[in-house]
Amino acid sequence: MAKAELFQKDVPEKERVFYYASEEDDPIKTDEQEAKIEVGLPEGYQFIPRNIFKRMLASVMYRAFKVFGQYYERGYWQAKFYGRDKLKKARGKGYVIYANHTNPFHDVFGPAIAADRRIFTIINPVNLLVPGIGKMLPLLGAMPLGKTKEEKAAFNDAIDKRLKQKKCLVIYPEAHVWPYYTGIKKFPAGDRSFKYPVRNNLPVFTMTTTYHRRKNNKRGDLPRMDIYIDGPFWPDKNLSEDENRAKLAKEAYESMVKYSGNNTYEYFKYIKKK
Repeated sequence: MAKAELFQKDVPEKERVFYYASEEDDPIKTDEQEAKIEVGLPEGYQFIPRNIFKRMLASVMYRAFKVFGQYYERGYWQAKFYGRDKLKKARGKGYVIYANHTNPFHDVFGPAIAADRRIFTIINPVNLLVPGIGKMLPLLGAMPLGKTKEEKAAFNDAIDKRLKQKKCLVIYPEAHVWPYYTGIKKFPAGDRSFKYPVRNNLPVFTMTTTYHRRKNNKRGDLPRMDIYIDGPFWPDKNLSEDENRAKLAKEAYESMVKYSGNNTYEYFKYIKKK
């Protein structure tokens, strides 16, 4: 089976089981990951394009991306979004959305449809090598993590600039994609990814995707989606940076666990090895 097929097609029931030893196991790996290739960024990579024509192209592509995303989310996945009105509480400010990582295609389009503004998503640089779409991802708002000291500094500066522009930053704290998983995994990086809202004093929201049986069987047993937005969760000015990161990570995790309880259909089974 091609790696992407299980996200787009109905999969035979006997193939819908993943045995794992740790929550950091990766059911879906790229060729580069399997070959243990360390992927870096192109030399001189610009996290925020300086070329005006590239910025114009990115704007046009993002609008087309949103139009297609509406059809894809609401048509293909029969997705319903709940709680989007909560985002109004961040009016006039940037914000960060933390989401569960259960489908790489939906995880690209879902936040763009849920958010009320332009999104920028933190990704692994290996995604830039995906045939066809990889080179387009930065134009659509992908922010690949830097490897070197210089890249990390430029990455952090770009993230802060986008948040000061009142944009939405999207983060998948579970790191690894687990197809159609109905639980919430522990965040392998702990609370480190919560430094962005803390140092910019911005609110946090969560986006939790849940799975349910379809009312028709046009796509076999493939589930449909309900997506829940929750928040805002704010940094506390009386706490230190480390304490705020821990606070927000705990609140985001508990929120995602709460809404994951709305799952009604386990399309894939995850069984821990003894």
